[in-house]
Amino acid sequence: MTHKNLYTFAVGRRKESVARVRLYEGKGKILINDQPLEEYFPSLIAQTLLVEPLRVTNTLGKVYATIRVAGGGKNGQLEAVIYGLARALSKKDPEKFRPILKKKGFLTRDARVKERRKYGHAQKARAKKQSPKR
Repeated sequence: MTHKNLYTFAVGRRKESVARVRLYEGKGKILINDQPLEEYFPSLIAQTLLVEPLRVTNTLGKVYATIRVAGGGKNGQLEAVIYGLARALSKKDPEKFRPILKKKGFLTRDARVKERRKYGHAQKARAKKQSPKR
């Protein structure tokens, strides 16, 4: 969905994290929660993984993004941002980018989330209270 032809919007989710991505044309920095990418994800590995959808579609340096990410931990947030970027690119030019992103696995939502706690159980979802012996 393009808003006034200024940007392409997409949402990426992973575990408890939600990333709202706005993809703009032109040169600019990728901002995550008003911080440069290098500041928000200081790890070089994380930075490389994040720009991968842009690299495979050959749009690195041609587009930039502003991203709002909330919830979960850093890794869940990173994966939510990657998914959101891929979805935004796919929405921007479906015929060109979708097959590339699909083949690389960027458009697959990782649906694994923490299992809810069950009534009457101990600390975790499946852990049960120890029953007395004899």
